[in-house]
Parts: sequence; C-alpha cells; structure tokens
Amino acid sequence: MKHTYLAKLLFLLLFVCTGFTGAFAQTGAVSGRVLDEKSQGVPGATVLIEGTSLGSSTNADGTYLIQNVPAGSQTLVSSFVGYNAKRQIVTITAGQTTSLGDISLAENTTLLSEAVVVGYGTQRRQDITGSIATVSEKQFVQGQVTNPEQLIQGKVAGVQITSGGGAPGASSQIRIRGGSSLNANNDPLIVIDGVPVDNSENKGVSNPLTLVNPNDIETFTVLKDASATAIYGSRASNGVILITTKKGLSGEKLRVTVNSQASISEKTKTIKVLSADEFRDLVNTRGTESQQNLLGTGNTNWQEEIFRKASTFDNNVSLIGSVGTLPFRASLGNTKQQGILMTNKLERNTASLSLTPSLLDNHLRIDINAKGSWVDNNFASADAIGNAARFDPTQNIFSGDDTRFGGYYEWLNGDNTLNTNATRNPVAFLNQKRDRSTAKRGIGNIQFDYKFHFLPELRANLNLGYDMLRSNGTTFVPAIAAQNFSDKGANNFFEQKKDNKLLDFYLEYAKQIADHRFTILGGYSYQDFIRDQPLDSYQASADGTNIRPAFRFKTQNTLVSFFARTTYNFKDRYSLTATGRNDGSSRFPTGNKFGFFPSIGTAWRLKEESFLKDVTVLSELKLRLGAGITGQQDIEGAAGNYPFLARYTLGEESASYQFGDQFIQTLRSEGYNTALKWEETTTYNAGLDYGFLDGRISGAVDVYLRQTNDLLAKVAPAGLTNLTNEIITNIGSLENRGVEFSLNTNPVRNNDINWNLNFNVAYNENKITDLGATLPTFTGYAVGGISGGVGSNIQVNSVGFPANSFFVQKQVYDSNGRPIEGLYTDVNNSGTSNIDDRYRYKSAAPTTTLGLSSNASYRKLDLAFSMRANLGNYVYNNVNSQAAALASLSTNGFLQNVTPNIYDTNFQGFQYFSDYYVENASFLRMDNVTLGYNLRTFAENKSNIRVTLAVQNVFVVTKYTGLDPEISNGIDNNFYPRPRTVTLGLNLGF
Repeated sequence: MKHTYLAKLLFLLLFVCTGFTGAFAQTGAVSGRVLDEKSQGVPGATVLIEGTSLGSSTNADGTYLIQNVPAGSQTLVSSFVGYNAKRQIVTITAGQTTSLGDISLAENTTLLSEAVVVGYGTQRRQDITGSIATVSEKQFVQGQVTNPEQLIQGKVAGVQITSGGGAPGASSQIRIRGGSSLNANNDPLIVIDGVPVDNSENKGVSNPLTLVNPNDIETFTVLKDASATAIYGSRASNGVILITTKKGLSGEKLRVTVNSQASISEKTKTIKVLSADEFRDLVNTRGTESQQNLLGTGNTNWQEEIFRKASTFDNNVSLIGSVGTLPFRASLGNTKQQGILMTNKLERNTASLSLTPSLLDNHLRIDINAKGSWVDNNFASADAIGNAARFDPTQNIFSGDDTRFGGYYEWLNGDNTLNTNATRNPVAFLNQKRDRSTAKRGIGNIQFDYKFHFLPELRANLNLGYDMLRSNGTTFVPAIAAQNFSDKGANNFFEQKKDNKLLDFYLEYAKQIADHRFTILGGYSYQDFIRDQPLDSYQASADGTNIRPAFRFKTQNTLVSFFARTTYNFKDRYSLTATGRNDGSSRFPTGNKFGFFPSIGTAWRLKEESFLKDVTVLSELKLRLGAGITGQQDIEGAAGNYPFLARYTLGEESASYQFGDQFIQTLRSEGYNTALKWEETTTYNAGLDYGFLDGRISGAVDVYLRQTNDLLAKVAPAGLTNLTNEIITNIGSLENRGVEFSLNTNPVRNNDINWNLNFNVAYNENKITDLGATLPTFTGYAVGGISGGVGSNIQVNSVGFPANSFFVQKQVYDSNGRPIEGLYTDVNNSGTSNIDDRYRYKSAAPTTTLGLSSNASYRKLDLAFSMRANLGNYVYNNVNSQAAALASLSTNGFLQNVTPNIYDTNFQGFQYFSDYYVENASFLRMDNVTLGYNLRTFAENKSNIRVTLAVQNVFVVTKYTGLDPEISNGIDNNFYPRPRTVTLGLNLGF
C-alpha cells in the first residue's frame, strides 16, 4: 500500500519550514554555565527556553549556548537528573548574545515536577494517580542487547520478561502483573513514539521488536493499572509499554556519537547425556543382543559438534543538533550476530531520523519520526539440539560413503534403505538446511501540536503514523539430505506484507485558576491492520516436483475509538484523573462491536499537609487509589480477525490430495461464533509513593486485583455443527492479585563517589474462577503439548487453579526415595490407580519476581550489575521424561542416547505424566556486570571516550536439573541455551 498522504504531508512540512525561516530573523542567543552545589560544571545538563524546543546540553565544563531565540522576555529552564530545575527570566536582544553567567542547581532527586509520558501527552509526576514506572537510558541493562525489551529486564516491579532462548533475536514473553487471558494475547500493548505497533506473528523474524534498534531508545514507561492504561482501552488489559526515542534540541551544537561493541558468546551448559563409553556400557549390560550389534566404534560428543563460540559486532553512529531552527537526530546502526548453534546468524541494519521544528512563535510544534530496519536471518532449528542429545554417541559424524546423504552417517534399515523413523544426524540437520529470511520494517509518524494563538490554553494534536513490514524467506534442503529424503528435499517459500495505519486527533484544554489546575482532553483514533500473504508457504521438492501450491491469504482488522480524559489538581495535594474510551473492533459482530472502558484514579499528597510539611526527613508521601476497566480483542492467529463469520480455510498438509505429481490441499469449514464480544478486565489498585532524605531513598508500594470476565478462549463446546473441534467463545473468568514494592536509593553521593541501588519485588497469584457451565466431571481444558506419546498434554486450565497448571499423577516412592515405576497415588479413591488420578500441581508462572541493580562510579571508573530472581515457578523436564527410560534406548532398528537420570529412576517404560518430572525451577540469575572507564577530558573537553567491559548471563543458581530453569511455557524440550557473553565496548562522543 502506498502512503501518498504521508509524502504530501512531508512536502508540505518542508515548504512551511522554508516559508517561516524569515520569521525568526529577529532572534538572539543566550549563553552561560551550569554549576552544581560545589560550584563545579555540570556536563550534560539540559537548558531550555520554556514552552519551546529551543535548548542545548552543557559541555564537559557546564557551558551552553542557545541560538535563534526570539527577541523579548523569555524563561530559561536549567535541569539535570538529581537536581531541582531552575527557572530564570532573560531578556533577549535581537542580533546579540546575552550572557547569564553561572546558574547553580540544588540537589533534589524527587523530581516531582518531571514530565512523565502517559497516553496522549505528558503529566507532572506529582499529579499522576496511576501505577506508572519509567526507566531511562542511564538505567538500562548494559552489554550486548539485541532486543529492546532486554534493556529493562528486571528493572520494573511486576514486569516479567522471559526470552525464548539464546538465539539471536529470539522472541520474548512479556507479562505485566501476570497473564489476564487464556487464549487471547497476553502481551502488553507497545507504543513507539505514539504509534501502537503490531506485534502479532511476523514471518521472517522471531521477535518483531528485533527490528527496533535499542540504541535509538531514550525511555521506557510502563503503565500497569487501569487508571494509567484505560486511555488506550483495547489491548490495554495486559498493560502498556511506551517507548520514546531520542530527539534533538533547537539551537544545540552538532554532536556525533559512535558506539561500537564486539562480543564473544559461548554455551555455559549442555543437556546431560551419557558419553560414548557410558552408553556402550549401558547397552552391553542392559540392552538386547540386537541392540548391542548396532553399537558403533566412534566417540562423538554431538552437542559439542553443533555448538560454537559465536561473535557479535554492533556498530552505531548518531548525529544530533539543529540546522537553523530545525532540531534533528539521525542514526545508523549495523549488528552482525552469530548464534552459538552452528549456521545460526542475524544481521540488522537500521536507520532513524527525528525532526522537531517549532513554528508560528512556538505555537506549532511538529514531531517527525522515521525508523527503518532491514534484518536478514539464517535460522537454525532447535530440533538439532534434541537430536544431538539423543543421537548415538558411538557413531561418527561421517559414514565414509560420500555417495549417500552427503557423506553424513544416518541410520539404515536392514535392506540398506533410510530408516525414516530414526533420529537424524544433528550436524547434517544443520549443514544441509538453509532457512533464510529477510524482513524490512518501517515505523514512523508525523505529529502536529498546535497551541491556539487566541486561546493558548487550548491545544490541538494530530498524529499520523504507520508501521509497515515486508518479509520473505526460503527453506532449502537438498534431495540427498536424510531429513527430507522421502520428499526429495525441500524448496519452500513464503512472503508477507503487513500495514498498520494510524490516525489520532485530540483537543486538550489546560487551565490553572488560583489553586485549581485542570485539563480536559477528548479525541478520536482510527487504526487499521492489514496482513497480506500473496505467497503463503509455497512448498515443493528440491527439484521442483511434489509441488504444494500456496493460496493467497489476506486479513484485515480495524479499530475505531473515541476517548476522553479529565485531570484535576488542588493545591498540589489532591489529584483526580477520570478516563473513558469507547472502542470499536471489526473482530466482533454487529451489536457487540463497541465496548466502553472507563477508569478513575485519585491521589493525595500527604507530604503537603500541615502535619507533615515540616518533617524534613520525609521528602514525599503520596497515596494513590484507582479502578477501571480495560478491553481485549487481540485474538491470536490470523483466523482471529473473523471469528464470528462462517468461512473456509486451507486444510492441513496431511489432508492434501494428489493429482499427478501435484498435491492439492483441501478447504475446510471453520467454527464461528455470532455472539462473540469483548473480553474485559477490571482492575483495582492502591499505591503509596514515598521518599526520604530529599529523595535519597524513594519508591512505591502497590496492591492490586485484576478480574477478567468473558474470557476469549478456544474451546470444544458440545453439539458442534461447524465440522470443527474448537471455536472462539467468551467463557469464564480469572483473576490476578498481588503486591509490588520498589526501592531506589542513593547511599553515597559526593564529588568522587556516586552509588545508586535499585530493588524491586512483586508477588502475583493467578487463578481461574469460572469456565462456564460444565459437567461435574469436567477436569478442564487440556493445554501444554509435550514430546512423547500422541497428542499428549501436560497442563490444564481448571476452575480454582492457576492457568496452565500441570496435570499429573502423584508419584509413589520407595524407602530409598526412588520413584516406583507405574505406582501412583489413588487420588480419587476409586480403588485403582490410573490416568484418572491426575491432579493439578504447580504452575510455570512464578509467584514472586525480584530485581536488583546497582550503578556505582568513582571518578572516571564505574561498575554496574543487574540480577533477577524467580520464585515458585516450576518446569516439566520433558528431556528426562522421554530420554530416561530403557524403552527410549532403541526403537525400530536404531539407538538413542539417554540421560543419566535413568540410573535414578530405573524406569523401563515411559512415565510421561509422573509429577516426578515437574521440578522446582526457582532461580537467581546474574544478568549483567559492566565495568566502564570514562575519559571526559580527552581532546580538551571536546570529546568523550568511554570504554566498557561487560559479561552477560554471569551465573544461575537453581535446583532445576535441566538445561535452564527460565522457560516461559514451563516445558523443557529442545531449548536453545542462553550463552554467556563477554562484550568490549567503545563509545566516542564529540
């Protein structure tokens, strides 16, 4: 889709900028120096002309110069983190530079007047009534960061970010105060510079946020309760993350920053399996004669063969400053990252441009943001990890016969044909498969903010945004490869186009009358999501035969919204925020398309009351109360765009019919629900913000209750008439309740030493409270598929238990503490122990999450670290359940390796549903340690050089016996291990 309207707007903008250049001929400049309480220059302080984007950052000695300032009386605002902002009136004379001399800032880390980004605008921190947390660039996780969400991992109470593994650009699971849905999307809404982005399935990339360069990001703001999120209504049930990127300031001198990093990564742990000699001993002592005859003469550690030391090179350059009255920031980035799994790599090229001019005597502010990325992926299937753990270690990598399977050893039948049931050679599996993709994404917007000349208290804001993705990929396996031998190899293609268009418009009126300050905001939003796959998974053999042609696939989802917000503050003591949003979604039928989502929040600053105002040890004490409703319509999967319409979709490949040398896939009838409606989450929140010793100690405590009703779930109702097993319907409810605590301290702060310490902890209980009318014997909806058996599930959604609870049999143990094979507790007292005795046991979600980070500096040297812990999370060890029984040793004429756990259990057969395999996976992880040295006086204070050495994934403390305890779905099988990474970084600014 061509966005011709954006091109026209950009042309108009350039014309307007040119036309108004002459309007600022009557300008002057202002200069000075910003000092701290010890009369030393403050580098990096911000100096702005109030009400404009004119400003500058101070140099290494604290000096600044702001040019192109309109003549007349102006207010100069000087600010720096940890200090009170200072305002001064200055008279600007046209054609002259006015010197203000020295400006001294006083310490104050409470920053109550700091502007905090909220939905549709900003608010003063002291006026906020909701639960909001902001993480700025100085607090970001250091080291090699490929995905933006990694920057705040462990930094915010109640926000759990779990990467999908150690692959470059691996997807992450983000949960804010637990999951509020069963089958609908549980990820938060992510808004980048005012554009809500599409984070549904993006073909060609594992993680859609990988397409955003972390070096361009300035702040993350997390909205957690309904008082903060309800302004976004739809998709806000799971919280909102606002990402703000870096921008230029008017009048600022050109600054260039170069950031370069080189990293080495390696595995820290592999799956515990038997060595070649241990495997021979097991087969010779406990195996059959036919199994013994299959043993080879090799000694191969297959996991060592598929993993490698991997390198990463990450280079970024940015320019920030202003050309005349046009502030700008431009950046380019290149990342080349190898995965520790052979053949796995990612290359990302990014570019961004930000323009922020002010026109019409600073009554019109324009923000233009454009970000583009080009990512090339070479994927390596994690199935190779499972194959390496299972493949017979007594066999060699190569067979010695170069005429078959590319020379790689593969299991054969007695008639010398390929054993298609056998585990595939993991080295061949990687080297003989080329799985590549290219993804191009553009995200941007142009935002006009106009303050009316005749009524300056009234603002109009128009935001036009876009989010476009173009991706394609190929998977090629040669015909000689064993992994697709029966299909004569593979030569598959895909293509995807996604367009997300946004139009937001709102009016805001702000006024202060004596001790009363209020704002009234009302607006309209239109957002359209189009997903077009003109070539959806075209499949063929390597030689072009056995073609399974693709069908064109296109869907659309549209959101139309009306929203309003009122804020009121009296004497900086009492605040009120009321919000309402009426959302319409094309995913629901007529009559249910619209949902109304209101919220209300109040705050009482007790510190400003007479009985606390003179208590000097107390710098802040504010009580917050809030309640509201948010909606959910983000049904996962492409079919989620039309769940209420009767439709036909492409059948599974297994349902194809062969005509000659071609396979034709059938169409099948899909289930639909004409009564589908919005899922709604009601949130109650109470919070207390505190500060002591002039903000040297600060933080917040929050307690909350989130109740979700009319859950959007994919279930199998009785009496199906649509020739399908499941339909999407509204069924039941669940709740999350918990408490959060955050603590920020500055224990030491003087001329030489500065130490900041941050700690957060959150406790969350998740429970399903209703699943609709069901039979008394109904156990719940089975979920959590595992390897082993046919269609086996290890988790269940049942009333009265956490979502995705493990559903297992209670193992009985002997006097030595060993599990007794096949013997389980008769839970239902039927007199017989069988599969009906399964019970709900633990959950993959942690009940408690903790984060600890520290940043200490001594003169030019600094040391930072960040740690995380999860408590109460459990993992089903699917590796042991399918590889720690004698039955797994040999099947159908080939051998498979086993784990040492076989000696602990002595299981002959598989015990997939034993709770023995559900292990406590609580952990403490040291995410990052960074040592830095800053040369601030290099080249006569005109340049900065900073050198860093960082180590990521330093250590993990856990009782879990598997590869890694941090697995989002709680099922450990073919997990791509997180590597330990050592990074050397160089940052140059001039």
